[in-house]
Amino acid sequence: MKKFFSVNDVSDLKEFVVKAQTLKTSPFDDKSLGENKTLGLIFLNPSLRTRLSTQKAGLNLGMQVMVMNMGQEGWALETRDGVAMDGNTVEHIREAAGVIGQYCDVVGFRSFPSLKDRDEDYSETLFNKFMEFCKVPLISLESATRHPLQSFADLLTIEEHKTVKKPKVVLTWAPHVKALPQAVPNSFAEWMNRAEKEGMIDFCITHPEGYELAEEFTKDSKIIYNQEEAIKDADFVYVKNWSSYHDYGKVISTDEKWMIQADQLSKNTKVMHCLPVRRDVELASNILDGPQSLVQAEAGNRLWAAQTVLKEILSS
Repeated sequence: MKKFFSVNDVSDLKEFVVKAQTLKTSPFDDKSLGENKTLGLIFLNPSLRTRLSTQKAGLNLGMQVMVMNMGQEGWALETRDGVAMDGNTVEHIREAAGVIGQYCDVVGFRSFPSLKDRDEDYSETLFNKFMEFCKVPLISLESATRHPLQSFADLLTIEEHKTVKKPKVVLTWAPHVKALPQAVPNSFAEWMNRAEKEGMIDFCITHPEGYELAEEFTKDSKIIYNQEEAIKDADFVYVKNWSSYHDYGKVISTDEKWMIQADQLSKNTKVMHCLPVRRDVELASNILDGPQSLVQAEAGNRLWAAQTVLKEILSS
């Protein structure tokens, strides 16, 4: 494995999940893999779970870990070629990524979309150029369009907590106080569609009209605009807000009725969220604090998702 950007970088999904489950039982067995290796984690945006879980994963594998919050501590990056840098940018991504690649054996890179220019965000220029110029294996710690480590942890969590062979998994939109990216729901849909094809789950998406995600992520998904209908008899309900893709970056509805309530769920339904979550805006506190919530289990599995990916990269 030379990069980890999407589910397409995983050859065998079921095997990948099994590898993560095995790591949980013996997290330090592969420390020799990372001996004298350096993991660089570059953040242009805030992070809690991604930063700590990936850092811990590197340490479990015997790696030295360097973390840089480039958005606050680094120079303003220029990504365009052929322009005179006489504005606010100080360093070109060619030099910055190239230097980081010399210092690190593996790099994790996190950046959010602007939510202003859809074509620019969905081109993934920043991630792709960083990968081109750093010249070492690159892991997405979330990009403009995807969050693959989160989605891998989500699938691992579902596999660990399912009580039927093919559980019903529902991704539902939830209200929020501001516009959020589509990266997490895009990625979740991409991973769940792959899992459905491999006979692991049944999957559907529910959201108000106007919140359709990019078709490249949902072309294989069943989409239901009635939340009550969609979540009926669901084994797992994944709650997440996102802004409009077609009316890009806009909040076109803030319908509070889309916040899941406990009485809407069967007693066997498990509820998931990637965190951070705005309590009693996106998801009711009585669900988050109750036995149906898997948010802490998901967060815990972020470590094993990251360690599995790092192990694959170091092994190859």
